[in-house]
Amino acid sequence: MNKLTDSTELTQLLKNEATFFLLKNSTTCPVSSDAFQEMETYAKTNETLPVYYLNVQELRDVSNKVAEDFDIKHESPQLILFKQGKAVWNTSHWNVTGKNAEEAVAEFS
Repeated sequence: MNKLTDSTELTQLLKNEATFFLLKNSTTCPVSSDAFQEMETYAKTNETLPVYYLNVQELRDVSNKVAEDFDIKHESPQLILFKQGKAVWNTSHWNVTGKNAEEAVAEFS
């Protein structure tokens, strides 16, 4: 998994990466910790589809911008599948699992 450190990285991803996951993660929430581990495992076994993450405490402005720009209510943890610069699927909390990520990829490929 790749950590985003500023808004320009997300802008570049949206322009240059055809399909990717974005995990919005809280560094203080046990549910987020579980979701992070799920997606870390997913990323290791599915290397063709990149997974990026941002810590909402560090990049609150970017997290809010994603919610605003893509009309997705902010939640954490939250997993969003982007395809061709558009958010095509999202889920949150206990639904952030490798299995659900695989199903989303199958549905939107």
